[in-house]
Amino acid sequence: MPLNVAIQMDPMEKVNIAGDSSFAIMLAGQARGHRLWHYDVRHLSYSADGALKARARPVTVQRVEGDHYEFGDWETIDLRGDIDVVLMRQDPPFDLSYITATHLLERIQPDTLVVNDPAAVRNAPEKIFVLDFAEFMPPTLITRSLEDVRAFQREHGEIVVKPIYGNAGTAVFKLDPDDGNLPALTELFGQVWVEPFMVQAFLPDVSQGDKRIILVDGEPTGGVNRLPKEGEIRSNFAVGGSGAASELTPRELEICEALGPELKKRGLLFVGIDVIGGYLTEINVTSPTGIVSIDAFNGTDTGAKIWDAIENKL
Repeated sequence: MPLNVAIQMDPMEKVNIAGDSSFAIMLAGQARGHRLWHYDVRHLSYSADGALKARARPVTVQRVEGDHYEFGDWETIDLRGDIDVVLMRQDPPFDLSYITATHLLERIQPDTLVVNDPAAVRNAPEKIFVLDFAEFMPPTLITRSLEDVRAFQREHGEIVVKPIYGNAGTAVFKLDPDDGNLPALTELFGQVWVEPFMVQAFLPDVSQGDKRIILVDGEPTGGVNRLPKEGEIRSNFAVGGSGAASELTPRELEICEALGPELKKRGLLFVGIDVIGGYLTEINVTSPTGIVSIDAFNGTDTGAKIWDAIENKL
């Protein structure tokens, strides 16, 4: 049965159709006859009678560079009464605006299915939720203390420092054991962000790739190995990393098996995890990416699997 689907995401004109996961999901949904609506999170309005409305436009999409979408007229839609599924797909930052949106979207459940579950997204930020599975992680510290970082560095040598709510590889730094920039970097992080930051032991295997693995309703559907460009430690596609086909190793399947039941229980239907050299580094639930590359290398159709899972829940 065709569904009315509202997609909360960034502007359509900024979408890179060659690699954008949201666009791939839209194409797959449209192919099934679902009607798509696009709205910006800033266009949400909640009233005391329980109505959550959005200024939105119907949208059709096609894989044509420079002509990849067409909007209909603006309308005000009731996300509880008019819509079957809301896809929460705007990119972070994971800030108070993002958190407020999860609170509002939570109020229309279970009448409308929200993917991913907004309360679960709010309670599972990428670099915090992963701590529930510390047995699979590299040595990790979350702090604002220079002395704590120095002690961690003395124990582990090379380290990586990154913002706790960063995304797409932004502001990720590798420091050698004798790097004199540590005090200044700690000071900078404290001035730019109010949150503590994350410090991890550097994993030399990152030169062999940082694998993105997708799980749909708790089941792994495939992965892609992201390789850093020369002179980089970051493998994210957003900063120039390249992709390579990759099978899931026994260790990676073990990690997925451990995560799967918890993801399913929380309503985290579309999740991307990052694994370096057999170590789990992040669990991405806000706006996971990577399905276009995974499908290109593996001959799969992750978008279809996501819609199968959504339709089964409805």
